[in-house]
Amino acid sequence: MNDNADVAVEFDDDGLVPAVAQDAETGDVLMLAYVSQEALDRTRETGRAHYYSRSRDELWEKGATSGHVQTVREVRVDCDADTLLYLVEQDGGACHTGYRSCFYRTIEGDVVGERVFDPDAVYDADADGEETTETEG
Repeated sequence: MNDNADVAVEFDDDGLVPAVAQDAETGDVLMLAYVSQEALDRTRETGRAHYYSRSRDELWEKGATSGHVQTVREVRVDCDADTLLYLVEQDGGACHTGYRSCFYRTIEGDVVGERVFDPDAVYDADADGEETTETEG
């Protein structure tokens, strides 16, 4: 086994794998999203996190709307090659609700995270009055 060869990522039947974004400096888990082969390729080419929106059925670059980009320091693959870990430098908040992390509350509903921006000031409303965001949140 060549430990220096690219790992063959095991995409699911929909051509996706989950990817956890983790702050490379603090270790905080910021978000979970899905990645297609194209999103992974774009991430590796640009050094900025790209994901695949299942709800919108399209590729998206984190921060393209909000300006809260994720610069990817390293992409890791789990032992089964079916989950990715993006070690990132997060600029601003990772969560479309305005929090630094999507994991900002406990199961009991207690808010334990920090709100770092106002989503109403960042995202436009679409024709139905619903927030147009870059995440599936």
